[in-house]
Amino acid sequence: MSRFVVKLGSALLTQAGLRLNEPGISDWTRQISGLIKSGHQVVVVSSGAVAAGLGVLGLTHRPTDMPTLQAAAAAGQSGLATVWETCFRLQGFAASQILLTHDDLSDRGRYLNARATLLRLMDFDVVPVVNENDTVVTDEIRFGDNDTLAALVANLIQADTLIILTDQQGMYREDPRMNPNAELLTQVNALDRGLDAMASGGTGSLGRGGMITKVRAARLAARSGAETVIAHGKTPDVIARIARRESVGTRFNAPEAAETARKRWLAGHLRVKGSVTLDAGAVEAVLKGGRSVLPVGVVAVQGQFHRGEAIAVLDAAGTQLAVGLVNYDADEARLIQGVSSRNLAKHLSVPGEPELIHCDNLALR
Repeated sequence: MSRFVVKLGSALLTQAGLRLNEPGISDWTRQISGLIKSGHQVVVVSSGAVAAGLGVLGLTHRPTDMPTLQAAAAAGQSGLATVWETCFRLQGFAASQILLTHDDLSDRGRYLNARATLLRLMDFDVVPVVNENDTVVTDEIRFGDNDTLAALVANLIQADTLIILTDQQGMYREDPRMNPNAELLTQVNALDRGLDAMASGGTGSLGRGGMITKVRAARLAARSGAETVIAHGKTPDVIARIARRESVGTRFNAPEAAETARKRWLAGHLRVKGSVTLDAGAVEAVLKGGRSVLPVGVVAVQGQFHRGEAIAVLDAAGTQLAVGLVNYDADEARLIQGVSSRNLAKHLSVPGEPELIHCDNLALR
């Protein structure tokens, strides 16, 4: 048995943003149902609530203000869920709606509850249809795009494959809008940082993501050992062909072993409360030695945070190296930055752990 996460974007799920693409959804549910009948498990990550709601509200362009965006999501979400439910029932399966915010996955308890719910639904052959809860989400807690949400769901359920269906054939070496003869990449390493420079930065008028978000989603999914395939959603039997490992779209291989469940959860912290900057020696110890972040290697502390919250770990250039759960409040961290662990008692009334961030609570980016 394999687990798949199938993500579909707004450009596929709507017809010019004015109504849902019901024939398309019907065909994708047929393909997904075929996977389930073959013994696989599938979670759908569905965009389209805001785009579907535009027609209900009589709008022709995606709004930019939060109240109208949330109103569009509320107006479109029920219709989107109804279409998925109806199409899956015609294939003999039930569907369930799961709405998530970043807070749901950054809190460890809620993260585990979401995982347990998704796994149990699939045990009953009920297809979870996941979307960001755009009706209540704010800029501070949004995932940013459903590509990222899909990757986090792949991490959550330890999927084998993340399928991102879009209106492009896959990823090209150059922007195909600028060069019609650009080469389609068929196999790449998800961790290859050179892919960022190749990725197209453009986005559609209905969605929030572009090719760069899909590349980063593939990199995030690789943390759980999941490979990612980006392909055109209207390719005939695209989902089944990807499952059979045919050459369709661009396949992002996950070359390294999956991280532990705890570190996968930590890697999903897209919103952090603050950061610490390390000196060169500490950077090398963390990146190459897998060591903890010690106070002695910290040269700066940014932001306000409390013990147990997620913070970013930066190098001198400001590049984010990792995210971790900090053992001290921000004010305490400032008191002990640059201090050897054996001398913490001289700076703190109640010294705690010798590490600022223990390696078990640190996930590299």
